This record gives sequence, C-alpha cells and structure tokens, in this order.
Amino acid sequence: MKKFLSLCIAAGLVLLVSSCSKEIVERTDNTPALNPARPDLNAGTWKPVLLTGPAEFPVAAPLATSNPDYIAQINEIKSWQADLTTAEKRLVKYWSAGAVLRWNEIMRELVAKHNLPPYQNSDGTYPIPNANNPLAYPLFPFSNPPYAARAYAYVSAAQYDALVAAWYYKKLYNRPAPYKVDTTLKVMVPKTDLPSYPSEDAVVAGAAVETLKLLFPGDQEYIQQKAEEQKRAKIISGACVRSDIEAGEALGKAVAQKFVTRARNDRAGAAVGSQPMWTQLETTAQGKGETPWYSLEFPRRPPMLPVFGKVRGFLIDSLGVIALRPGPPPSTGSEQMKKDAAEVREMAKNFSREHQRMVDVWADGVGTYTPAGHWNAIAAEDFIQQNYSEVRWARNMALLNMSQMDAAIVCWDIKYFYFNPRPSQMDPVVKTLTGVPNFPAYVSGHATFSRAAATILGHIIPARAAQYETWAQEAGMSRFFAGIHYRTDCEGGLQVGKNVGNFAVQRALTDGAE
Repeated sequence: MKKFLSLCIAAGLVLLVSSCSKEIVERTDNTPALNPARPDLNAGTWKPVLLTGPAEFPVAAPLATSNPDYIAQINEIKSWQADLTTAEKRLVKYWSAGAVLRWNEIMRELVAKHNLPPYQNSDGTYPIPNANNPLAYPLFPFSNPPYAARAYAYVSAAQYDALVAAWYYKKLYNRPAPYKVDTTLKVMVPKTDLPSYPSEDAVVAGAAVETLKLLFPGDQEYIQQKAEEQKRAKIISGACVRSDIEAGEALGKAVAQKFVTRARNDRAGAAVGSQPMWTQLETTAQGKGETPWYSLEFPRRPPMLPVFGKVRGFLIDSLGVIALRPGPPPSTGSEQMKKDAAEVREMAKNFSREHQRMVDVWADGVGTYTPAGHWNAIAAEDFIQQNYSEVRWARNMALLNMSQMDAAIVCWDIKYFYFNPRPSQMDPVVKTLTGVPNFPAYVSGHATFSRAAATILGHIIPARAAQYETWAQEAGMSRFFAGIHYRTDCEGGLQVGKNVGNFAVQRALTDGAE
C-alpha cells in the first residue's frame, strides 16, 4: 500500500510540473518553508467575512495525547518517515511553503487554463459555456477578467474565514503538535508553538476544494488530487497527526459551503445577459445621440458579461456601485472625442521601447491568469518575504481579492452604463498592439483592477506602497499605449480603482488584525 501511495505522489508531482508555466515551477523550487515571524494566536477574534462568529461550525474536542488512538497516529507518521522516497520529500518541501500560497498558485493555473473565449458556431453565433456540462465545448468556465476576479475572491475569503475559525479552536483546545508530544519524531518543517488541532493546512485545503469545485467543476479530479497530496505531505512532515487533518478538512468544507451558497445567489449566473438586453444597450446609447460600442470581431461576438455590474460584491453594495460611477466620457460627436482619438493615433508615431515594455508586462490577455491574477502573483512574492502566518496570508489575500472582485463589478457597471466605443471603432486607422477586448472602453478594467490592488497592498505593506502605485499607473496607461483605450479611460479607471481599494482599506482597519 505504501509503495502504491508513493507512486501516486510521484505521478502527481509530474503532473504538477508539466501543467504549470516555467515561471511558476522556478518559483516553486526556490520558495522557503513557511516560518511565521509571529503565530497570530489571537486571530480567532478577527472579523470574518461571512461567518457569524468563529464558533459557528462546531469542532469536537480532540483526543488526549495519551490516548492509544493518538499514539497510533504518531506511529503512522513514523511509519511514513521510515522509508521516504525522493518524491515524498519533494512533496513535503512543496507544501511546506504554505497552504494559502500553493492554493493561490493552483488557482492562477486554473484561471489561465480556462481563460479562452469560445470560437463561433458555423452559423455565426457563439456558444456559451454550461456549468452543468463543464467538459463539453466550450469548456466551463470562460475565466475572463470579471469571472476570474470573482473566483479569486470566493476562494480567498472562504480560506480566511475557515482559518479564523481554526485559530479559535486551536486556542480553545491547545493540543500540541505531535513533535512536542513525542520528541523522537522527525520534523521536516519549521517547528512552532502553534497548536496543531485543527490543522491549518487541512482547513485551507477543505475550503479550497469546495469553492473550486463550484468555480471549476470540470477540474474536480485534479483539485482533489492536490488536496490529497497536501494532506499526506503534512502527515509525513511530522507537523500534525491524522485527526488534526480530519478536523481541519471538515471545518474548511463546512465554512466553504456558506460561500458556495452565496456564490449561487450573487447574480453572477445572469451576468451574460440576452440579445434583447444587448440591443437595448445600443438603442439607449443611440437615443442619447451617442455612437454605441459594438464588437469588432467577425462575426460580432456578444458583449462580455454586460450585467456583471449587478453582481453582489463583498465590500460595496449595489447603491455604492452606482455612487462610484464617474462622470461621462466625452460625447462621441464632440471635439474632445476627436482630440482623444487623435492622441491615440499620435501615440503610434511616438511609441518607445518603454511603452512596449509596459504593454508586454501588463497585457494579461487570453490564456493568462488575468489582471487580478497578475496582482495575486505580485502579492504572493511580497508576502513570502514578510513571513506571515497562514491566517494572515489568508486575510491579506482575501482583502486583495475582494477588492479585485468589487473593482470588476464597479468597472463593468460603468462600462455598460456609458457603452462607450473604443478608439479603433471610432477611427479604423488606430491599430492596437494586443487585440481589442470585447466590451466597452470607459473605464479601463486594467486601470481599475490595478489601482484597487495597489491601494490595499500599499496599506498592507506600506514600505512597498510607492512601487505598487508605480505599477498601477503603468498597468493603466499601458492600455493607452497599446491603442486599446483613450487616456480618459485609463485616468478614470485609476481613480475608480483607488476608490474601490479604499473600501478594502477600511475593512482592514476594522477587522482586528492590525
């Protein structure tokens, strides 16, 4: 049996390496083991996102460490460690970098895999991915930027709430880690004073599995495989016994169900809209004397998620979304619009290598983990250097990703409220450098996502605030340099993004973690 499990681990590691990009593999190889500078023992008192309190889902008291069953679980660890394979050691090293980090990387991988717009049918229509048949073409989901931002938010927020509950029970029961019970036990990860029951790794895995099953239903086998690898790695490492794992996984799954229920009712399922609605958007714009946006693809593709602005956010309610709408862009028939379009044309004549660098770095188009994922990658790299505990990792990722989801909601509300055409629609002379996104121009999504992310990350790590701000400005303006947006789209998006990010900062100031 042991040999069979070892072969399964080896096979899983091969799949991991082959499925990730070269960049992620290199980061994986060099990430040190999580060794928190402080354990955040009071995190059970932090403010959760959806839970009514940390004890909403009960966790039974653990067995005493003198109980024969507990001793048998210690011996299970020793049995694993007596004959470790190279694959098992690599597995422990991989997961020792941190559960929140690793599941965030897995999330980015899934988003990139599914960030592919469907190809048209023979009759010129476009198929829509079906969550009830996720493996049929087109695969579900199409993880475009709004969908991806929502997905990152649900997974991160569920992990955070589950870990707040876990820390509450850790302090309540105070069961020591197995290596403190049996000092002869080999330990393959940094030792801490944090109680081991329930296991924080299993809590994160349980929350991730349940939310990802909803968001990426066609990838359930892969997702479950990662969770099984993680649980085995923690037992092999000597960090926890099997009952720590079982309690943590059950708690993580129970908390995640609150988020799954919310996701099923947050109105995202209706965000695609319908043909009458798409027609009404054009008619409304024309009624105002404006040139409406339309798809520049052939055949014309339906607009991307025109009702996403109605999705229920985490930080901002529906009235708040409306309140964050900026004033209108220049009228399509105005002299200002002509000047704005001319500026985009002129940019091509004065294009520099620095402009090209920005366009390339911040493209985040089809087949990538999207702008929200880009900021997750930035955050992950910086959080590694901060030596956060798992619960603080989760809290910070939740703040970032709730801001990204709400940025998508606010931005998409603005886009379809004004329904403003892109430069290349108004002036066919304009040639873009990264394609033309299939949704209205005003305001820039890249700018909105990026400034929201920079604002909350600058609050979390003040020493990096200036760098985040510089990157946000680059990300936003890169869309102007690429010919995809007018300058006003980018400047407007940067301001809206800052406003959204400030909601995340306000939550951070009141969640008890600072």
